[in-house]
Amino acid sequence: MTETDGQHDEFYVRYYVGHRGKFGHEFMEFELCPNGKLRYANNSNYKTSDDRQNDMIRKEVYVSPAVVDEVKRIVEDSEITKEDDTNWPTAATSTTERGEKRSQPVGKQELEIKIGNEHIAFTCAEIKSLMDVQESDDPDGLRIFYYLTQDLRCLLFSLISLHFKIRPIPT
Repeated sequence: MTETDGQHDEFYVRYYVGHRGKFGHEFMEFELCPNGKLRYANNSNYKTSDDRQNDMIRKEVYVSPAVVDEVKRIVEDSEITKEDDTNWPTAATSTTERGEKRSQPVGKQELEIKIGNEHIAFTCAEIKSLMDVQESDDPDGLRIFYYLTQDLRCLLFSLISLHFKIRPIPT
């Protein structure tokens, strides 16, 4: 990462996946800001008791510049910014397991990235499996999106989980 005036190049990434169903609006969202603030939100009402319903899990941590640099490297190496989501399935139209187009609402995913002066946002239907990717109108571009979002979810969720499991050593 190059530095200008002692500041890192601006880098921001936000990932959202969610749907509205019989349990209400359920979603998961990650956001990594240029200053290293990593925010996580998860709203799921599945198997919750009535008194806990609508409780949202929110976590916030700060990560080191090395972690921000690594996430930036992962995004740049994926070359996702060269892709276009025009031919990706939307939340309004998706494909059933039998390959038929359906117009009922399904979940959606959003990926927003800002690297320096470049700002790009992608939106598509929730991808359940690689079969959804292969059956899309743009399998190559959607495959890049799919693997990048899987990598980001795994890394960022691991960082959040690890942060809240570690206990300080008493002195």
